[in-house]
Amino acid sequence: MKKTALIAALLAALGPAAPAGAAERAVEKEVVVPAALPAVWEAWTTSRGITSFMAPHAVVEPRVGGAFHIHFAPDAPPGQRGADDMRFMALQPMKMLSFDWNAPPSLPQARAQRTFVILRFEPVTPTSTRVRLHHTGWGDGGEWDEAYRYFDRAWGAVLGKLVQRFEQGPVDWGRPVKLPVAQ
Repeated sequence: MKKTALIAALLAALGPAAPAGAAERAVEKEVVVPAALPAVWEAWTTSRGITSFMAPHAVVEPRVGGAFHIHFAPDAPPGQRGADDMRFMALQPMKMLSFDWNAPPSLPQARAQRTFVILRFEPVTPTSTRVRLHHTGWGDGGEWDEAYRYFDRAWGAVLGKLVQRFEQGPVDWGRPVKLPVAQ
């Protein structure tokens, strides 16, 4: 049997090919931060670093399973402060970190689940670092669509605050800071 006939017979035996699946829905953001890699890494892996740009209170324990609690409303009741009870999923020092995440309290059905954020860090120059954010694990419809739209805006704002932190200094949480609000 000729090679082409054999290949045709095998393909016929396998049946029609399944259509390729669509890419998973994900929020993708990227920014170049005007700071050296170690400083940007520290901004994401310490409580002091997170509070310098992202939220007024944080509990950060940079180890697999360690706390990644980001409190946007630290005086609110537990479960309403923001990213309560989040955890680091993986850390590759100075290269990658990931954590689980939840939707805002205003979206309780989506909030009951977890999504996953992966950050990748890459030096661009000795004094600048590229940060790539990939947020995945979304459900479909209803509150999931609202949460996706919210985080598509929110992560852009957070990364903007990260850049601003290194251009202008840490956020003064005594002054109002605007982040997107879930609708």
